[in-house]
Amino acid sequence: MQVDEIQKIEGRNSKNTTRTTNVSTVLDKIKTVFHWSSGKDSALALFHLMNDSRYQVSQLLTTINSYYQRVTMHGTPIELLKKQLRSIGLPYTFVELPESPSMAEYESRVKKTMIELKKTNITHAAYGDIFLEDLKNYREREMKKVGFETIFSIWKRDTFDLIKEFINHGFQAKIICANSQLGPDFLGRQIDTAFLSDLPSGIDPCGENGEFHTFCYDGPLFSSSVEFDLGEKIKRTYPDPKSDGSVDFWFINLVT
Repeated sequence: MQVDEIQKIEGRNSKNTTRTTNVSTVLDKIKTVFHWSSGKDSALALFHLMNDSRYQVSQLLTTINSYYQRVTMHGTPIELLKKQLRSIGLPYTFVELPESPSMAEYESRVKKTMIELKKTNITHAAYGDIFLEDLKNYREREMKKVGFETIFSIWKRDTFDLIKEFINHGFQAKIICANSQLGPDFLGRQIDTAFLSDLPSGIDPCGENGEFHTFCYDGPLFSSSVEFDLGEKIKRTYPDPKSDGSVDFWFINLVT
């Protein structure tokens, strides 16, 4: 397990004045690591957490596929991820995974990183999950093994209300991964009211069932917008965990 780098940033993000606190207040807060995916749900969950007076977000943690040099699941290029994290201005750590890690290998590497973070007096792990009970239970179980309490700052919120809140707060995000029901035409789409109107029936507005993933590049968490261009579209086929068949996902490359 390699911890790629931890960037220590002094001060706070000028776009979000509610993040300014005095030293005595910070010392009273619960030190938390937030599991950052680079997408919209992470951004909104982190926004809520950072505006909750009980917590101090001391670290962001992202799992990286070291073979492809991209964020796992989302496919965000690592160099663009670093630009995004620098704009947010919080310390960050990467968990590097091989091309096709087993579940045991994934858990081992995450566990090793969490143990190292615990040495810095971080006691809580936060996530941006919304309603998948099995996933929440899994995270709680795994974090309990290494002595962490868990936080789910947008848990059980209505997903249509959440995506409207995301838009109304001024967050900006684009679709970078889509399942076969959405297809390649949705790649690169902006998360806005037009996007919501065009979603096919049965697609969760936040993509909580894995229908799509996003890259968040601006909003109240960011000191400046993250610049990038849209590249080629690629279809990839994966084993279907629910059957003996396969499933297709479309990705769009983001170019720094």
